[in-house]
Amino acid sequence: MIRLTLLQLQNITESYQAENGEIFALDNISFSMEKGEFLSIVGPSGCGKSTLLSIIAGLLRPTSGAVLLDGKEVAGVEPRIGYMLQKDNLLEWRTIWRNVVFGLELRRQLNSETAARAEGLLRSYGLWEFREKYPSQLSGGMRQRAALIRTLATSPEILLLDEAFSALDYQTRLTVTDDVYRILRQEGITTLMVTHDIPESISMGDRVLILTSRPARVREMMEIDFGPDRTPLTCRGDPRFSRYFDHIWKELKDDDSQK
Repeated sequence: MIRLTLLQLQNITESYQAENGEIFALDNISFSMEKGEFLSIVGPSGCGKSTLLSIIAGLLRPTSGAVLLDGKEVAGVEPRIGYMLQKDNLLEWRTIWRNVVFGLELRRQLNSETAARAEGLLRSYGLWEFREKYPSQLSGGMRQRAALIRTLATSPEILLLDEAFSALDYQTRLTVTDDVYRILRQEGITTLMVTHDIPESISMGDRVLILTSRPARVREMMEIDFGPDRTPLTCRGDPRFSRYFDHIWKELKDDDSQK
């Protein structure tokens, strides 16, 4: 099977000036992703994971290095890249339908074709009957699904998830990660997810990128293999899961002890 490289990071370094001098957030980070791949990113708190996502999205220019999408440098906000944050950021005064098409409205892309795609996403993923409800009338899991559909309605090729499930309670989080994983696989979206949750990184990622403490460097790129029929929930019951967990935990603890 032919694998197509979609995203490349080449020697990304990010620094900024502080009162006590220059601070380095990221140091020479390089990796690539294939189309349709799911990459989890873990690392110590404050190591620069969210900064890295902002650079990939084109919201922040790196001090040096380049982000390439299909071989072309990302030089600003890139419409082919979607971004989901911790909070769902649904607008409480708009219905679910009006929330889902909000991104299309901002881009002036709302037309019969894109509206039909948004409707199809709502129908496929169980929210069509709630389209006239308001966010306050939905559960936390349904709100997160609506936020994902809003992002997918703009047809991104790459989705960035920045601690997107951390605001949910544990039981809801397990269900939502299963839902989101299924949706992203069905839509064929290439995904980068930043998380502090090691089990979440393992259960969803095809690979896990382990970063060091600040300035963040690539400590290890770890392959995750649970077979083709995996889901986040089934992965957690696989004997290999604990081995992956122990390895990542050790890498993070070793980094912490070297400070």
